[in-house]
Amino acid sequence: MAKTGKKRLGIIFGGRSTEHEVSIVSAKSILGVIDTSVYEVELIGITRQGEWVTGTGAKNLLEGKQVTPNEHIYIPTAPMDGRLASIKCQKDTSAAKLLGKLDVVFPVLHGPYGEDGTIQGLLEMAGIPYVGAGVAASAVGMDKILMKDIFNANDFPTVESVYFTRKSWQADRKTVIEVVQLRPGYPCFVKPCNTGSSVGITKVHAQDELEDAVEYATEFDRKILVEKGIDAREIECSVLGNDNPEASVLGEIIPSREFYDYNAKYIDESSKLIIPAKLPKKTVKEIQELAVHAFKALDCAGMARVDFFLERGTDYIYINEVNTIPGFTSISMYPKLWEASGIPYPKLVKKLIDLAFERFEDKARCKTTYTPPVK
Repeated sequence: MAKTGKKRLGIIFGGRSTEHEVSIVSAKSILGVIDTSVYEVELIGITRQGEWVTGTGAKNLLEGKQVTPNEHIYIPTAPMDGRLASIKCQKDTSAAKLLGKLDVVFPVLHGPYGEDGTIQGLLEMAGIPYVGAGVAASAVGMDKILMKDIFNANDFPTVESVYFTRKSWQADRKTVIEVVQLRPGYPCFVKPCNTGSSVGITKVHAQDELEDAVEYATEFDRKILVEKGIDAREIECSVLGNDNPEASVLGEIIPSREFYDYNAKYIDESSKLIIPAKLPKKTVKEIQELAVHAFKALDCAGMARVDFFLERGTDYIYINEVNTIPGFTSISMYPKLWEASGIPYPKLVKKLIDLAFERFEDKARCKTTYTPPVK
């Protein structure tokens, strides 16, 4: 705890992923509602090159200004210390500086190298409470193929799909094309396995579009998922909690383009969010229950946004994915759904920080030593 008696809150933002800018906008929004009478904030920025910056460097990154490289690498200290050590390497010497003790961290990193369990693992090693899902849930939530495996193992309804690696595509694309045409067929969506914000995704209507779509997807990941394209409404549900999570009201996305791609989400302002979604009570209840079940199946914590497809004509519900660090600006779907459910944005941020402490304290009850019983 800081000398002022306030708790020190670290906000980690930026990152090496394609969602770097989205992370910065989310961090700004969270920073704007933090109760400074309770928390002393430490900004921790990560540049596109993976460089960690604090102080003026972090403020400059947040404000879109030039960031001077400082060659710092952050590593965890002893778990009971709750700090990160900054190691600055020079020619024949090295200097270490300890970042002040952090009571809790709010990682606002979208995509790989942040939402995928990497930052979560670092914070676990440092013994620092943090907002959101743990290492395993974060990793699975980022990997669309592993996530779908867990959905299928729990008999959750999923859209038909196949997957393959970049190397298998490069070695024998003819066979991959034949498999895609057989199942799931066209139209289909070609997706990099480990990206968010629809980065690298293409809707393919016929075979002549498939090769370019796969080539594009392999620019972003080594694993590629191809899903059947269905005529469906896009429904989203926010989930909040730890072991006893709750579901929000539902929201519907009306994309300005053929599907809800990156431009439709962040650039083209004509996409619409309908909150609450206009659905029968029975359908709302089914989706909310499935969202909570998915949250638990992945062993999520704190927050997640669960996305669904509601097929037109049949009203059949398909679960699409779980986002463990959803967009977190004040106008993003996750907080807007909770606002419509009675939890305004500032209160939501505080609740998530409280849940981070709750989960940390629960995990701290686990023994880390073992003495075999005497026979």
